[in-house]
Amino acid sequence: MPGPVQQEMERLLTEAFAPTRLEVINDSAKHHGHAGDDGSGESHFTVVIEAPAFAEMSRVERQRAVNKALVDIPGERVHALAIQASAPTE
Repeated sequence: MPGPVQQEMERLLTEAFAPTRLEVINDSAKHHGHAGDDGSGESHFTVVIEAPAFAEMSRVERQRAVNKALVDIPGERVHALAIQASAPTE
């Protein structure tokens, strides 16, 4: 079952982008004992998101939009976030 941070990320991204595909993958177990592992089990994530809103954005603009939608989660509550953002036509 997803933890509270993962659930919040899924909710925020769904509200912000109405994605046609969304996967929020908890990679924390792969980083146990490494830098940034806070013991919460929710320190490292990968977001795979496909949304029409990304059609006219560059890769950097997409990354910024996702980070902005996640408010204080990246860097504050999550140590590492990998983002794979695309438009449905890609």
